[in-house]
Amino acid sequence: MTPSISSWQFWAVLSAIFAALTAIFAKVGIQHINSDFATFIRTIVILCVLAMILFATRQYQPLNSISWKTFGFLVLSGLATGASWICYFRALKLGEASQVAPIDKLSVVMVAIFGCMFLGEKLSASNWIGVALIGVGAIMVSFK
Repeated sequence: MTPSISSWQFWAVLSAIFAALTAIFAKVGIQHINSDFATFIRTIVILCVLAMILFATRQYQPLNSISWKTFGFLVLSGLATGASWICYFRALKLGEASQVAPIDKLSVVMVAIFGCMFLGEKLSASNWIGVALIGVGAIMVSFK
């Protein structure tokens, strides 16, 4: 069964593939550069690519079409993303990609917990077992 390009599963799998490539490319790319400057370069690339996509697909929206609440939460998300990237690149600079990436994926566990706490999402017992296994697995993979 092949997931459709309009399914969340398709995009989630692509996200995982690109996240894995990010770790490998970044580890090679930061060998002879400050990790914060590397994050800056990465951010500029992302900004340029997204700008091209938005304009090419005519998806750009005027800022005044966005509510202050939406804008505020997107700013907070951007700040959290920036903090995550800075920490991730610094960890990659200091550690091995095969150890850093699994610990970074503990975010899956944290999203499950935060989703329940703040968004009212409900997970079944089997979901929680999966979350626990992800957590234990991430920690086990990070050890040498």
